[in-house]
Amino acid sequence: MAASITMHDQKQSQRKVLKKKSVRYFQESSEKEESTSIQKSEEHGEIKKLNQVAEKNAERDDSTDDRRKRSKDPFEGPAKVSPQKMKKYSRGERMGRNLEGRTAQHRFNLKRSEQRYELAAKQAARAELLLPEDAGQVLRIPISNLKQHSFLEVGEGSDTYDVRQSEITESVDIGSAAKRFELTLNQFGPYRMDYTRNGRFLALAGKMGHLTAFDWVSKQLLFEINVMETITDVQWLHVETMMAVAQKKWLYMYDNTGTELHCIKSMSSVLRMSFLPYHFLLAAATNYGALQYLDVSMGKMVSEIKTKQGRLDVMAQNPQNAVIHLGHTDVNCWQYNLCTCCVLSLFDRYMATSGIDRTIKIYDLRTYKPLQSYRVAHGANELRFSQRGLLAGASNNIVEIFKDSCTIAQDKPYMVHRLKNPISDLDFCPYEDVLGIGHSNGYSSLLVPGSGEPNFDALEVNPFMTKKQRKEAEVKSLLEKIQPELITLDPNKIGEVDRVTFQQREEDRRVLFLLLFHVGTAVSPG
Repeated sequence: MAASITMHDQKQSQRKVLKKKSVRYFQESSEKEESTSIQKSEEHGEIKKLNQVAEKNAERDDSTDDRRKRSKDPFEGPAKVSPQKMKKYSRGERMGRNLEGRTAQHRFNLKRSEQRYELAAKQAARAELLLPEDAGQVLRIPISNLKQHSFLEVGEGSDTYDVRQSEITESVDIGSAAKRFELTLNQFGPYRMDYTRNGRFLALAGKMGHLTAFDWVSKQLLFEINVMETITDVQWLHVETMMAVAQKKWLYMYDNTGTELHCIKSMSSVLRMSFLPYHFLLAAATNYGALQYLDVSMGKMVSEIKTKQGRLDVMAQNPQNAVIHLGHTDVNCWQYNLCTCCVLSLFDRYMATSGIDRTIKIYDLRTYKPLQSYRVAHGANELRFSQRGLLAGASNNIVEIFKDSCTIAQDKPYMVHRLKNPISDLDFCPYEDVLGIGHSNGYSSLLVPGSGEPNFDALEVNPFMTKKQRKEAEVKSLLEKIQPELITLDPNKIGEVDRVTFQQREEDRRVLFLLLFHVGTAVSPG
């Protein structure tokens, strides 16, 4: 009986276990089905979302395409450049047919360089619109008649030469008004002056030995000494830390602290000086009629030309080809290791001359004939061109400034200023609307609207350069130094081939070959 009960209990327990297992299996299968259904629904929802996004993107693309088709760009391609601007930044004419007779590699290199020059000219012409500064202007006209001009403008019935410096100072901003000042130095005058290439520093040299240099914008003094000897001229060199001073006997070099660096005894009795920045040459005109060239990088005189024209106290430099102009009874133009008599420009193929006939004449280099002639009250003893073509002439104590004097005949000057003392020197400050005047009573700084170039190339000249930048620029300029033998009247001829000489050399070689051939046949035993 007990055994039967135990057997019955075991069977019941086995049934319960099987029942539990079956319930667990069905529960697990239902959970799996639910999870798969949920995953399928989620995937289906994501697919729906992706399809919706794709449809929206397609609609957007279609709408943008339709919009592009509806609104076409009327100015397709790069912006066009005017031929005048291209001519302004052009680096000369293309070689053209001159490429014939050269090797294929040479022709390829020349064509590639011409393409680069053309691309650089186009980029410079397009970038002219982005220049940050405009030329200065001062207007004395009603606001209703206000126009954008680069020079001084007045109303009807008035002339620009009637405008005084006091009125200009009142009309400009505070920074520009501070550039109009006077220095009273009545003990050691008259004064010669010179600006640095970047227009930042000014050097003054009095005839009685007073020498000073300072930052004329911030009025910070660099040094002030007295050399106890007559000074005839002063000239800054390639950096603002060195200057050349022509004293009574010899030529001296000073730094920006007034310390004497060199004494060049081979250059004596110097009256006028001019520095060639790309050749590192200091040109000096002497009292005994010699034109001397001093190589500043090596510290020795490399050339001396006897002009046989007597005392040389009128000198100017052509910045286009580094040719020196000397004034005598006529105009002579002197080239390194070569002398020739001709007329060259001081500004854009033009040159201005003046003499005791009380006239200022403008010469054109293309015809070597005078273009314009202006009558002045006295003979102009100093003439200077500004960076934008203004011509300033000093006659005794009067300064007359002419605008567009080279191309258009002017019946009246652009500006006139009268001083109390005779003028000994004048010069336009680079990149500033300022005219500096040296006279027997010191120095005067005048405001001349529109005279200076408003934008400067920081890689060429930088008025705000640091000490490190100045050192790097000095090293770079020394590495890119141009040899003095490359100074020519026409700088474009340097890259050309002398075809006449080449043909003559080939002809001489052919004649020599024929001569030797005939001699050989005559001597041969046959």
